Amino acid sequence: MKGITTMNNNYKPYQSSYWSNQPMYNDYNSYQYPCWNNSPIDYSNFPKPLIKIKDYGPKPYVVNIEEATKQNNTFRTALWTGEYLQLTLMSINVRDDIGLEVHHDHDQFIRIEEGQGIVKMGDEKNKLDFQENIYDDYAIFIPAGKWHNLINTGYKPLKLYSIYAPPEHPHGTVHKTKEDAENYHKF
Repeated sequence: MKGITTMNNNYKPYQSSYWSNQPMYNDYNSYQYPCWNNSPIDYSNFPKPLIKIKDYGPKPYVVNIEEATKQNNTFRTALWTGEYLQLTLMSINVRDDIGLEVHHDHDQFIRIEEGQGIVKMGDEKNKLDFQENIYDDYAIFIPAGKWHNLINTGYKPLKLYSIYAPPEHPHGTVHKTKEDAENYHKF
């Protein structure tokens, strides 16, 4: 037929005893992880369990960070504090802010899980020349030595988590309100 090409009959796929497309385990029932034989579970219809918000560090810990962050209602709570890293959860009230601050010896990472706001940064306390709007799922990277503030411009609390390396706050830190945090830093 005109316009139809045929495959070369001499073509053979690459064969190698080293590279093969065979399963590593032929008997999945005897494999050491029997859960592979189970059907996947759809957890979307299950109620989400409450996460006990406390400092779990420096022990190994696994958590649904989005759920823990949204569940937190304190201004700041350390969720995990290790020797070289710390994760804190924060809830910033409507029309409130974190407060102008600078960390001279470490960078900071912030992830917004719920809400909206504005982040401002600058090299001087009175010259915050960097400004960006932030929303759910945004990440903020704050270099060491940058003055910064995060302001809630939305209609509900701004829920976020922050990672410091090294830790910024003592193990087990809980500041129920912004005033608690400000009073803590005065000592």
